[in-house]
Amino acid sequence: MADNPNPPSDFLDQSEIDKLLAQTVESGAPRQQLIRSDGGKGDASLKVEAYDFRNPAFLSEVELRRLRLIHEDFIRYLSARLSLYMRMEFGIKMSKLTTVTYSKFTESLPNPTHLSLFKVEPLVGVGILDINPRLALTIADRLLGGRGHSVKAERYLTEIEVALIEDVILILLEEWCGQWKLEQDLRPLLIGHENNGRFLQTSPKDAIILALTLEASFGDCSESIQIGVPYYMIEPVVKKMQSRRQKDTAVSTTERRAEWQDTYGRITVPVRAEWAALELTVRELVSLRVGDVIELPAALFQETRVLLNGTPKFIGSVGHDADRVAVQLTRKLPTEENNHAKSDGRKIS
Repeated sequence: MADNPNPPSDFLDQSEIDKLLAQTVESGAPRQQLIRSDGGKGDASLKVEAYDFRNPAFLSEVELRRLRLIHEDFIRYLSARLSLYMRMEFGIKMSKLTTVTYSKFTESLPNPTHLSLFKVEPLVGVGILDINPRLALTIADRLLGGRGHSVKAERYLTEIEVALIEDVILILLEEWCGQWKLEQDLRPLLIGHENNGRFLQTSPKDAIILALTLEASFGDCSESIQIGVPYYMIEPVVKKMQSRRQKDTAVSTTERRAEWQDTYGRITVPVRAEWAALELTVRELVSLRVGDVIELPAALFQETRVLLNGTPKFIGSVGHDADRVAVQLTRKLPTEENNHAKSDGRKIS
């Protein structure tokens, strides 16, 4: 017997794999399967979204939208306050609000720049505020009596200029902390400054940073300001904000029970019983004399209305209790009928 030139192999080549896949599709087998973490299979129609592990987002779109609204108010108040402080128009607008890792945030910082490190008591963590040196020098020039013209020099700030600019930075941080006053009273504190972000170690490299980029326009100078806050730093106040909004928007499904107060016991309320007896013309009313008899249907006494302070509240039945006329309450009038009644008990047509 001649040897087989093509002996069977234990491995499949690419053409054989393609044939098996084609047969599987033609046989009607599902193209997609969902394998759960416990090994079980699920419905493949579920929506699967891609997740970027290099740029994780810890905040949902709803949370980012709420934070954006908070920072829009912060920008509006800050622009007005700095304009008064500088005695010159200070325009600010939001350029970007996003979450990035600490390593990416520090890598994006320009060089040279001016970095202010701050804490927010009683929160845990260190935030970073980056202000462009040209803008910082222009602000310092204005504080020293200048006209606020843009300074063209690209250099680091001197100690005197740093001291001047820190007053403006404290105003910025105070306004930022003021936006969280409904959740917690926060107090900013400057703890240092740097001119290069490459050597900062205020947070772990993989820590999530809430990064706010502002475009500031001061005189003929238009530069950026960045604020980077670790998410673990503001997480307590964000959770308080979420719980407060849930309480404000929650609708109670249970009726509030009326509670008796001791002071109610001394209040007097006029009570009157009446019937809607019959209608007479003016001529018939004028002709009435003492001793005349007006006939009323017997069923009318079963429909006696009881008015509390001129408002009909109950329907009752008239009878006798010893030597007194009494009304036994049989049912309560609906709220709609109470609202459409005059002070004398008659309905408003």
